[in-house]
Amino acid sequence: MHRLEGLSKLSGAERYLDDEPLEGALKGCLWGMTVRSPISRGKIRRIAYGAGFDWSKFVVVEPGDIPGPNETYLIENDQPVLAPGYVRHMHEAVALVAHEDRNLLRRAAASIRVEVDADPPALDFRVAPRADQIQRGSDNLIKKLQIKKGDVHAAFANAYKIVEGEYETGAQEHVYIENNAMSAWIEDGPNGDVVVVRGSMQCPYYVLNALKHALGRDETRVRVIQAPTGGGFGGKEDYPSTIALHCALLTLKAKRPVKIIYDRSEDMAATTKRHPSLVRHKTAVDKSGKLLAQQIEVILDGGAYVTLSPVVLSRGIIHAAGPYTCENVLIEGKAVLTNSVPYGAFRGFGAPQTIFACERHMDRIAHALGLDPIEVRRINLLKDGQTTSTQQTISGGTDRHALLNETLRVSAYDKHKRESEAFNKTHPYLRRGIGIATVLHGAGFTGNGEVYLNSKVDVGARPDGKIEVLAASTEMGQGTNTVFTRIAADAAGYDTADVVVGVPDTFRVPNSGPTVASRTVMVVGKLVERAIDDLAAQLGQNGKPLRGPSLKKAITDWHTTNPGKELKGRATYTPPPNVKFDDKNYVGDAYATFAWGACVAHVEVDLRTAAVRVLDFTAMQDIGKVINPVLAKGQVQGGVVQAIGWALSEEFKFKDGGMLNNTLTNYIIPTSDDVPPIRVVFHENPYPFGGGGAKGVGELPMDGPAPAILNAVAHATGADARAIPLTPEHLLPLL
Repeated sequence: MHRLEGLSKLSGAERYLDDEPLEGALKGCLWGMTVRSPISRGKIRRIAYGAGFDWSKFVVVEPGDIPGPNETYLIENDQPVLAPGYVRHMHEAVALVAHEDRNLLRRAAASIRVEVDADPPALDFRVAPRADQIQRGSDNLIKKLQIKKGDVHAAFANAYKIVEGEYETGAQEHVYIENNAMSAWIEDGPNGDVVVVRGSMQCPYYVLNALKHALGRDETRVRVIQAPTGGGFGGKEDYPSTIALHCALLTLKAKRPVKIIYDRSEDMAATTKRHPSLVRHKTAVDKSGKLLAQQIEVILDGGAYVTLSPVVLSRGIIHAAGPYTCENVLIEGKAVLTNSVPYGAFRGFGAPQTIFACERHMDRIAHALGLDPIEVRRINLLKDGQTTSTQQTISGGTDRHALLNETLRVSAYDKHKRESEAFNKTHPYLRRGIGIATVLHGAGFTGNGEVYLNSKVDVGARPDGKIEVLAASTEMGQGTNTVFTRIAADAAGYDTADVVVGVPDTFRVPNSGPTVASRTVMVVGKLVERAIDDLAAQLGQNGKPLRGPSLKKAITDWHTTNPGKELKGRATYTPPPNVKFDDKNYVGDAYATFAWGACVAHVEVDLRTAAVRVLDFTAMQDIGKVINPVLAKGQVQGGVVQAIGWALSEEFKFKDGGMLNNTLTNYIIPTSDDVPPIRVVFHENPYPFGGGGAKGVGELPMDGPAPAILNAVAHATGADARAIPLTPEHLLPLL
């Protein structure tokens, strides 16, 4: 099946919010902008509005204009909508301004000075804060979690060898194609005026809850509609709540529609990023390389507010022990507050950071024992019936050893290894090497998260016999609409032309949960199937649900006898059987299922410049049933490219907690010239509780490339690199 919106995007016909004309609901629209803090921490003395502008012609919003609590609703409501007299990070929103002339607004906003009496910021998450830097509790701790299995201390006492290591990963910018964008207007409703926001987002109901909370309205007086969205990668999970609130506040005060469109530099400077991490490993092994004990410490930089750090930390520690069996595990994790821009969701959601450390550490264990890194992995890879660090018994029938062997075969691992070693003996300044990583990724929300979400999907039966999928899951370039159409058509026995996917609009679609966590196809896709089953059962005769032409005819007949009425099939999430997790002690089934993968990187290092070039890359992925091979392959290749950038070039430069290199001229993402051939191979093992048999695909490709690349650099040069991004400046001293 072709991607539904592919042609419109390819041709440029797709209209993102900034492309849309100011007509209809946006007639008479004002442009909005945000006034931001110039420093990372301090008390606001005053906001000085620049001379030379008639401020009576501008709409100005300050904290006192917020009708409800000055809080952004999320896990913990510690982040203000507008800083209430005190700022905790550079670029924090202090006030809002709007005007119908966009150029005049830009000049006026640039003239506004926020005067702040500075306090000492906490800027390094790796060191304990001084007394004058503490802003939360006694030590700036946001969240602390622990996983415990067996007795690590006894295992260390009986170890043949103990291998220790410290690993660091940096922040990462999402670089979605479309910057953050939101519009807002007011329309009439049965219970009074309705604030409508429409924009680029992943999670309409997150935005709805934030608006309800800060505006003091119920769901009948707030409406959220997703516009065509040019990428998210987690960057449009929670942050759109902020820009939506800003837009809504300006609209309420102006009583006119408002648009806020970030430019690239503002988007990069002010929005959430991937959490920087520090991970320490201490591992006990026997002579063969078998893991006897894993003691792991994970520290994440949470930034200035809680945002999603607790759940990023949760996923990070659950994945920290890797896809390996070990009877004695102690993992301690914490996220700490600093006065950096808040860190948030990013593809992989904490797992790439901890898997990087684990997979780099596995190679160092092999080196310490004089063993092949492949053999160390073979000895320790999980088999069905064995347990993870949370004591979840692995099942499902995926043979991870066969998956590893197939990865080695497809990548020509042995051939590349021999050729690289021969090449290195003869070339004066180039060195080649090969590296591997084996990974897992939990699909869906962690633990009981899916139960708490209680996700719902409706399937509407239209008078023309077509069916309409109604879900809050968003299309943002990954293919949601195409895959939902395929799943619904297969479930109903329909042609894909007879399936429509409704626009996520909180006045029309139920809350199917956020478009995150590799859950859309697996969890929500299954709900689509069940909603169609419900619809077919309603129309069936003698207990037999209808399918195909008979279902279509039954729908049209029903509407003939029930004109003007709605006919819907409905489904609400129920967990697969025997899935149980202790959220307090982190014991049990952390995820209903895991996706599995292995990848191989072949690299070349120039000893003169310390530049690393990836020559070839292979990604083997077990994502259950592949619903759309082209889209799935694109997800994997895109994830690999994003991970190459994180591993080698995407270095943040900070000053006083603010991003210095917030343009695409000096924040370096991979171009087509930096991307090697990426060989994607799928190992299909259908998951019975996933839509169409699928498991999650979006995040798994991000987990393995960075450690595979650094393992390859170590093979090529002997350089023991343990931090990314591994830019030439960082690699050169190691060489």
